[in-house]
Parts: sequence; structure tokens; C-alpha cells
Amino acid sequence: MVLLVDDERDLRTLLDFNLRQAGWETAHAASGAEALTRARSMRPQVIVLDLNLPDVSGTDVCRLLRADPSTRDIPILMLTARTSEQDRIAGLELGADDYLGKPFNVRELVLRVDSVAKRRGEGEKPAAGRLAAGPIELDVDAHLAYVDGQELPLTLQEFRLLAYLVQGKGRVRTRDELLADVWNTSPELETRTVDTHVKRLRDKLGPAGEIIETVRGLGYRIRQPE
Repeated sequence: MVLLVDDERDLRTLLDFNLRQAGWETAHAASGAEALTRARSMRPQVIVLDLNLPDVSGTDVCRLLRADPSTRDIPILMLTARTSEQDRIAGLELGADDYLGKPFNVRELVLRVDSVAKRRGEGEKPAAGRLAAGPIELDVDAHLAYVDGQELPLTLQEFRLLAYLVQGKGRVRTRDELLADVWNTSPELETRTVDTHVKRLRDKLGPAGEIIETVRGLGYRIRQPE
């Protein structure tokens, strides 16, 4: 199920029709408060979230969803007229999985919904058990990350990215590989997503973030101890 959060009835109707044609069930919310209630009760597979809502802003809705254990892993696609690079990065830093500006191609939106939905349970998955790199430890089964024994508040996508890098410790993961295996999407649609998520992940890791090394012109890898 896709939860459509937008105060424009005509837009919700357009998205509803196209998503149902693609095989999705849908639910609607016209305000931030209604979106929070429905997300917690329905647990949709994807939330398409407009930022300009009449009560609670979309950014606050995203922040509250990510702070709630019952909704923090639901993929969020932000749909908004704010299309600057700064707005996009801000949305991803709040925990959105993808960001699409208005006006948009409806077919592209459906493809992006399909893509973020697949991230939850498909694509290359890290081996079960525990992974470690320097001060970083990952409990793959529980989707928990620790630095020097302290738990980190990572989103599901941040955890998947970190686990994928740690699992291939020492190996360069190209941006195309990351998009295909972590995001299950085409590089043409997600040109800045990898870099934005790596930056946010490094910030959360603090000093341990230096272990994620940028390989110029290629991608990223976990730095091997000297």
C-alpha cells in the first residue's frame, strides 16, 4: 500500500489512478496530522509525502515518522515544489529515501515508488549475524549499529548502506553498484543520492566516519587498518 499525503485532491486522484494501474493499493491523507495517524495504523509500504501541508509541515511529519519505532523504517518519497539542491539534501538528511520535484513525470514517480519499496526487503543483503570494521559493529539480524558500544540511530537505508560497505571491507563499491544493490534503482534516476547518504552516514558515525573512504571518480570503500 502507498499512502499519498497531499492537500491537493486533484493531485492525489492523479497519483491514485496511476499507482493503482501499476498494481498498488492506495490510501490518502490531506494533512500532516492525518498522515501520522494513518501511517501508524496502516503501516504502508511507501509514503509519498508533500512538504507543503496545511497543518504540520511535511518536514516535521518526516521527522516524527523517523522518530517513531513503528514507522521509522517505512520508505518516504518526498514530493514537493522545492527543487533546489539544498532542499533535496535537507529532505534526505531528515530521513527521506527519495525526493522528486514538481512538476514531475507520473511514470517516473511510479518507478521511484517501486524502487523505494524494493529497498526494504530486496536487493543484495548482508550476511546474517554480526559485521565489524574498526570501532563499528553491526547486528545484521536486528538492524542495529554501534560505535564503541554505543547504539547509533540509523534509518533502515543508512543501515543497509553501511552494512553493504562493511561487508565488502577493503573493496571499492562504485556508485552504480551502490545504486543497484542498496537502492535497487537506476543510476540515471539517482545521481546524488549515494553521496548525500554517505555524507549523512559519516556525520552520524562521528570520528568513526573517517573509516568510509572516498575513492575519487569511483565510489567508496571501508578503509583497511594500517
